[in-house]
Amino acid sequence: MKQVPNLYLAVLVGGFSSLGVEMCASRLLNNYFGSSQLIWAVLIGLVLVYLTVGYYLGGRLADRSPRPEKLYELMAWAGLLIGLVPFIAQPILHYGQVGLERYLASLLLASLLGVVALFAVPVSLLGCISPFATRLAMREVAHSGDVSGRIYAISTVGSIAGTFLPALVLIPSIGTKHSFILLSLLLLAVAIYGMARSGARPLGFMAMPVLVLALLVIVPGGVVKSVPGMIYEKESPYNYIQVVQAGDTRYLLLNEGQGVHSVYSPGHLLTNSIWDLFLVAPFFNNVPYRPADVKSMCMIGLAAGTIAKQYTAVYGPIPIDGVEIDPDIIQVGRRYFDMNEPNLNAVAQDGRYFLYNSPRKYDVIGVDAYRPPYIPPHLATKEFFQEARAHLTENGVVAINVGRTTTDFSLVNAMAATLASVFPNVYIIDLPESGGGLSNSLVVATNQPTALSNFAQNAATIQQPELKAVASEAVGWSREFKGTGIVFTDDKSPVEQVIHRLIVNFITRSLPAAGS
Repeated sequence: MKQVPNLYLAVLVGGFSSLGVEMCASRLLNNYFGSSQLIWAVLIGLVLVYLTVGYYLGGRLADRSPRPEKLYELMAWAGLLIGLVPFIAQPILHYGQVGLERYLASLLLASLLGVVALFAVPVSLLGCISPFATRLAMREVAHSGDVSGRIYAISTVGSIAGTFLPALVLIPSIGTKHSFILLSLLLLAVAIYGMARSGARPLGFMAMPVLVLALLVIVPGGVVKSVPGMIYEKESPYNYIQVVQAGDTRYLLLNEGQGVHSVYSPGHLLTNSIWDLFLVAPFFNNVPYRPADVKSMCMIGLAAGTIAKQYTAVYGPIPIDGVEIDPDIIQVGRRYFDMNEPNLNAVAQDGRYFLYNSPRKYDVIGVDAYRPPYIPPHLATKEFFQEARAHLTENGVVAINVGRTTTDFSLVNAMAATLASVFPNVYIIDLPESGGGLSNSLVVATNQPTALSNFAQNAATIQQPELKAVASEAVGWSREFKGTGIVFTDDKSPVEQVIHRLIVNFITRSLPAAGS
């Protein structure tokens, strides 16, 4: 019975590590593949498969060789393999990044499954710990229920800690790579201690933590993901953040890095991209509508403040509430993107929660809180847009950035249809192709009944140079939405399914024809 406390420690650390590895793996994949439900489903599903295999094998191994040192050997091998993951995963993830950039489905899938497969053996070994420990702690059949219940309760307590501590403390503080190393060394320390306490000689196994630490020293730490021109990177609790500079222009990249979330070039107000179109959204209102009529704004998805900076330059120091869920991005905006406008109130909060609790009404509510190509479902539903309309002034508008390809407007149509279920009129400004068959549309909904002709008439009266330049182009790209599409609701918001079909269609259209 003297071994029981050591078994409890092993079970606690095993439970902590199994969920800790899953959380670290999610961030590892997020930096290259994003954080869609598909990625989470693949990761969670396979981890459960590995644990299931471990539970089965752990019970069988315990019956064949019910010795404590065997349990600690399994734990030590799990620790070593977890310590090797960040070093082995990098080259595999590089090929996944190439597949994502070039839309090569086979390379992308192979990289994703290859990385997840790295966890097969260590997570299965972690799954062996609880059933093995239960067998060792069992002394009388009459107490089997109490023993097994206690073992699995301790394991679950460890798993709870392994869910929160890595995500909220370890990864933001020391990064994904060092979080894996910490989990590895923790497992190895408990395993070697357990071997010594059980009378075994763990001399050979003591080389394992030395190997992990040696790799940490020999293999350059460097950056999480190398990008040309990168001047800053950080893993926050919400995102993997990069700032990249090309010439005098800075770009904000998040997570997989396939979308630019903010851009800043001193001396240049316009970006020749989707952000510029937000400036002209209010002019779909009834004639006459003038720049002086824009007196307030709420920007959900502030990022590093590109749109807030443009609105301040064009419309003056109007009150702007900028909502960004990640406080680290706000700090990056202030440090690298000159996001220091005195009229900007930057709030680190979820956009929907902020809007629900805001007492103010706005002339413009902009929404650009999306992770390309994915949209948070709760910011795309009828109920969300009803809340947005309740916070508009009489002539207020809602403007939303929506990604698309040059041939597939399914997501644009779905967002427009959802807005049309709440607002009297919905308009779309289709930005020309930005390269590679991809582009964006700005979907605008007006609080008052309006007509498309208003936009051209209002645009003709604009005198401010940058605003006039954007409006003159946008008039030719604009249309009124009169079609149909899926209406997303809080109860049913299949946003990701629509996006997945869009991606599949794009990839299949991009494949070379047979015989070419």
